[in-house]
Amino acid sequence: METFDGSQRTAAPASPVPADDVAALRRFNRYFTRRIGALDDHYLGQDRPLGEARLLFEIGEGVSLRELRGRLGLDAGYLSRMAKALEAQGLVRVGVPPHDNRLRVIEPTPAGRAEVAEQQRRADALAAGLLEGLDPARRAELTAALTTAERLLRLASITVEVVDGASPDALACLDAYAADIDARFPEGFDKAALVRPEEVTGDAGAFLVAYEEQRAVGCGALRRLEPGTGEIRHVWVHPRARRLGLARRLLSGLEREARARGLDAVRLDTHAELTEAQAMYRACGYTEIPAYDDNVYASHWFEKRLGTGSRSG
Repeated sequence: METFDGSQRTAAPASPVPADDVAALRRFNRYFTRRIGALDDHYLGQDRPLGEARLLFEIGEGVSLRELRGRLGLDAGYLSRMAKALEAQGLVRVGVPPHDNRLRVIEPTPAGRAEVAEQQRRADALAAGLLEGLDPARRAELTAALTTAERLLRLASITVEVVDGASPDALACLDAYAADIDARFPEGFDKAALVRPEEVTGDAGAFLVAYEEQRAVGCGALRRLEPGTGEIRHVWVHPRARRLGLARRLLSGLEREARARGLDAVRLDTHAELTEAQAMYRACGYTEIPAYDDNVYASHWFEKRLGTGSRSG
C-alpha cells in the first residue's frame, strides 16, 4: 500500500499471479470465444461483429453514452464510432435529454429492438447447442462452475478506493446504507447515528468505497476510537453486489487502513438482526467482547487484534 498521506488511493496490489493461472484463464478465453463465434464478422449470423451486437444489447431501452463507457470499459472514440454506425443503419437514435444537455442518450429504434430480439433467440439456440452434448448431471456441474467463475471475476474487477468522507460517493453510500438498515431494524434507524465525514478522513480515519463498472457498490468506514484502537463502521454492500465476497474485502481493507495508522486493534458492533454480519466477523477472526459503547442499535460487540498473524486480511 502507498504510504498514508490522506489522498485517494486504491488498495495494495495482490501478490503476483502464477503463470499457470494466467495461462488457464487465457486458454479458456480463447476456447470459449472461438466456440461462440466472437471472431466472426457476422456474429450469430447477423450482419455485424460481436462489438456492435453487444453494444446494441447493452443499450436496452435507452442509456447515456457515459454510462455505457463505464459499464463496458470502452474508449470514448471507439464507442462513438460504433454508435454512429448503428445510427446510420437505423437501429438506434442518439440525442440530448431535456433534463441535462451535457449528456448524450442512445436508444433503440423499432428496427433495433427487433434485431436484439432475434439476437437473443439465436444466442439462446447457440447456448442450448453447446449444452445438449452433456447429460443433466454434467450440465448442472458446468452451470455451477460458470456461476462461480462469474462471481469471482466480478469480485476481481471491483476496485476499492479511499475517498474523502464528505465526497458525493461516500455520502450516497451512507444514505443507501441507512435506508437499507432502516428497513431491516424493527425500531428503524436514525441517520444521526452515521459517522461524520471528519471522523473518517485523513489522519482521523478512512472511508472506503467499492466500485464496479464505475458505480459505487459498497462502503466501509474506520475511525479512531481510543489510543491504539480503531472502530469499523457501516460495512455495506449494494444488493446487486452481494454474495461476491465484497464485504470481506472491504473489511480487510479497513484493517489495512488501521495498521497504516499504527492501530493495534479494531472494534465494531452490530445489530441482532444482522446475523450474516455476525457470522462474517467471527469467520474473519473477530472475538465477541463486552459492550464498549452505548450504541442503541448494537447487541453484539467484537474486537480483532491486528498482529502479524492477521496481516493477510
